[in-house]
Amino acid sequence: MLIKTSDINSIKTLFKKFALPQPNSHKGQNGKVLIIGGSSLFHAASLWAAEVCSHFVDMVHYSSTKENEEIFLSLKKIFRNGIIVAQKELDHYVKEDDVVLIGPGMIRSGDEAEYTRKLTFYLINNFPEKKFVFDAGALQMMEKDWLLKLKTPAIITPHQKEFERLFDVSIYRSTIDEKQMTVKKMAKEYKTVILLKAIVDIISDGKSTYITEGGNAGLTKGGTGDILAGLTASFYSKNNVLDSAVFASVLLKLTADELFKSSGYWYNVSDIIDKLPEILRKIIL
Repeated sequence: MLIKTSDINSIKTLFKKFALPQPNSHKGQNGKVLIIGGSSLFHAASLWAAEVCSHFVDMVHYSSTKENEEIFLSLKKIFRNGIIVAQKELDHYVKEDDVVLIGPGMIRSGDEAEYTRKLTFYLINNFPEKKFVFDAGALQMMEKDWLLKLKTPAIITPHQKEFERLFDVSIYRSTIDEKQMTVKKMAKEYKTVILLKAIVDIISDGKSTYITEGGNAGLTKGGTGDILAGLTASFYSKNNVLDSAVFASVLLKLTADELFKSSGYWYNVSDIIDKLPEILRKIIL
């Protein structure tokens, strides 16, 4: 199914399935997300994902690597829209939260990369029923067969190079139709939802496939993938797995379209994060 951000009526129809907070709900009932990310090299990426989540779920828990300890301690002063979690408490929050997002800001070299690999495997192996979103460093360090260990479908958010590395298949020079078939095939084979992020996003659970067109070159800036991961995890806390990925893809591109009207290509990650709730409200309320 093709979704164009220019077709706002179709988008509003699509988002009628979006789970809204209930009037009589209490704290925690509208989503809890645990984000594991960051490294000694990349400090902001996982924080951007966490800031996004703080707009759309009730509770955000955040944990980083031991090499990022100095930054980790300073986060208690910087990140006020969630709770900083020590590594020794991870199991508790994995069990408690609705969704675990792992990977933003993590790297694939040195000791930190090995930590990413071991932690990703540990979480999959010990919490196979948990809802996971795998992004960036986690995708770069994991093996595709690990996805088959999961009893609940995960969402993975690779760009083209990450997709090729994970599944050992070349798509860079493929047509959109060829990419669509490959994504659908891998999603079905590995029982996961794939959100292949590009100029045109392709999302599939192996049965249904969506293509989202929209956005602009402003989305090439670093950090937009972290925003997408945060949105996906937030929405997965209360929506079904495929819809969550589609909602995230459409909302990010639509927000970029709106920002272009006032700022051209020259908006930044903070502008996107601030604009997302406004655009979602226009779609569904």
